[in-house]
Amino acid sequence: MKNSETAPEPSPELLTIGTLAKRVGLAVSALRYYEEVGLIPPALRRESGHRVYPESVQGVLILIRHCRDLGFSIEETRELVTLSTSSERDCVEARAIAQAHLTAVRAKMAELRRLDQCLSRYIRACSASCAGGPAPDCTILSDLRQGAPASTDSSGCCA
Repeated sequence: MKNSETAPEPSPELLTIGTLAKRVGLAVSALRYYEEVGLIPPALRRESGHRVYPESVQGVLILIRHCRDLGFSIEETRELVTLSTSSERDCVEARAIAQAHLTAVRAKMAELRRLDQCLSRYIRACSASCAGGPAPDCTILSDLRQGAPASTDSSGCCA
């Protein structure tokens, strides 16, 4: 049945978009978006024009929600959804996607640790030398204007 076709009126296998969204813990707008980008099949339409989905879409949406909660991109999520229904493909593909994502997450965590250290140095320097003084004389603002590290050690800051 194509998107322009209408679905029969109430059926236990068809769920309204609102019911489905509530069941999987997503906003209705998220379901519309996932349909728009092709992560879930197009909704059927009742004669009233309301979207309805087969109950089988619920499992796919739960998978999508968990992928997005873990920070997988739309494309990574699309590939994982495809893998979840393809018995001809090997789970090593899913592992490779998860491994690549984990590597990216760890790189972001390392960058956040560097930012934490840099900001901590700025704050310590301010506390030690100028806190309570006029804002234009603040070491944080001075260092930010110059692009200078918060300390004089050679490891630099935020670099």
